[in-house]
Amino acid sequence: MTNYVIGVDYGTESGRVLLVDAVNGKLIASAVIPYAHHVITEVDERIPYTLPSGTAIQDPQDYVDVLTQGIPQVLHKTTITKSQIIGIGFDFTSSTILPVDACYEPLCFQSEFTENHHAYVKLWKHQLSLPIKDELYTIAQQQNARWFRQLGSTISEEWAIPKIIETFRAAPEIYDAAAHFIEAGDWIVGQLTQNFTKNNCALGFKTCWTEEDGFPSDYFSQVDALLGQTIEQKLTAPVKKIGDCAGTLTADWATRLGLSEGIAVATCIIDAHAGVIGAGVHESGTLLMVMGTSTCHLMVHEELHEIEGISGVVKDSIIPGLYGYEAGQPAVGDLFASFVQTFAPQNTHEQLEKRAATLKAGESGLMALDWHNGTRSILSNPNLSGTLIGLTLQTKPEEIYRAYLEATAYSARKIVDTYTQAGMKIDRIVATGGLPQRNQLLMQIYADVMNQPIIISESEYAPAIGAAILAAVAAKQYPTVPDAIAKMVPPLEKVIEPSKDAATYQQLYGLYTALHDYFGYQNPDYMKTLKALRSI
Repeated sequence: MTNYVIGVDYGTESGRVLLVDAVNGKLIASAVIPYAHHVITEVDERIPYTLPSGTAIQDPQDYVDVLTQGIPQVLHKTTITKSQIIGIGFDFTSSTILPVDACYEPLCFQSEFTENHHAYVKLWKHQLSLPIKDELYTIAQQQNARWFRQLGSTISEEWAIPKIIETFRAAPEIYDAAAHFIEAGDWIVGQLTQNFTKNNCALGFKTCWTEEDGFPSDYFSQVDALLGQTIEQKLTAPVKKIGDCAGTLTADWATRLGLSEGIAVATCIIDAHAGVIGAGVHESGTLLMVMGTSTCHLMVHEELHEIEGISGVVKDSIIPGLYGYEAGQPAVGDLFASFVQTFAPQNTHEQLEKRAATLKAGESGLMALDWHNGTRSILSNPNLSGTLIGLTLQTKPEEIYRAYLEATAYSARKIVDTYTQAGMKIDRIVATGGLPQRNQLLMQIYADVMNQPIIISESEYAPAIGAAILAAVAAKQYPTVPDAIAKMVPPLEKVIEPSKDAATYQQLYGLYTALHDYFGYQNPDYMKTLKALRSI
């Protein structure tokens, strides 16, 4: 009898459920469940005030609905019986964090807190903690502790600690009522197993935690003495590593989902990191770009390198036994979509791509910086904003569109250069996600700017496949994650080779570097001042 596993990929707007053959990785059935409450950014009928600009919150009920609707849907599409399904695994956006009581009930489910937006899930892109981030960075820079160096000597407002401190200061009643602050992925795993743990992937990359030192208590106390006395208690739980079984499915949840009681539930993993596994990357020398609304640049390596400007390095966070490295760009697909919707609404992406593909490298005379949502790696500065130079009265929409495609490629090249300058050899670059499948021009530009072949993962569902692979390992179908990858991920075959434009792009990359350094290093306050004036 063939065994099957379920992988659930929780994204920003929806959850994807895959049923996968645990022997060969074949996709059997899938379902996508949009979140009923979407991303709450301005108004919500339950909250009697306009939400501050930068808010990005969610209702955890939407995450439950992904399971109760999505799993029965995929089962209904097949003749597979529940006895053949041996495990379930999850990946989740991060840091997507929620306050819960001692019984792990979300505070937003409780009537006294329904009207307070701080009681809801704070999504990864929630940015109200931006001023706090700057304060945390200054203190961390003074201490220069191991956790700070391993996080690339950076602090991001996307991480858990700034969001928790925002609650501590802006809504002390929520902070005091919260027995725990927990990543949404860990909360889902805990619901299914009634064994609430924390995954080392999100802990290490998003919570200032290291396996050697735990949480930095002295750092929290320096931020605020009262915070230091309480925050560690609200974060502490048993730690599970990627590839571990977090627990087994309870009888109640088995009935609700139509599955068998006692099947393995894998430890959750950050969504982009699951994409590394789902794309078949399990050894050093390969860089994976998980490309969607944003891009994560991920590697695994045998050695620890402290690399300034990246988003972090955590051992056992992707492939057990190896260090996982993360860097990223906060606006890629979002940047292209914003341009089309705002400045070229009469065009489709496909029309702009077709016209932009007729241009040669440098023909538009434009150069852009892709900082429309701030920067993550390597500058790690949310105060920076986008730039476009070289405009004339004759500039066409497709020329601007191509300049933005090129800008994201240059930014990705900066990250690749940062890795290689730190002594991490990159033999292969693999791209996965929705963008590589849909935008041929984009990937050709990346190959030309990198001056190196780009290997395209054929599946848009790499994170969900990665979650399914972890389910197979948790269920003991395979002894290790690499063993499961070898059986469940097909070889990567589609390759984009550099074209004759590659030589021109090497010259253009030098111009980009000069522009990048001028605004990123030499004069970063230009854009910060403009942002301040805009808010006035």
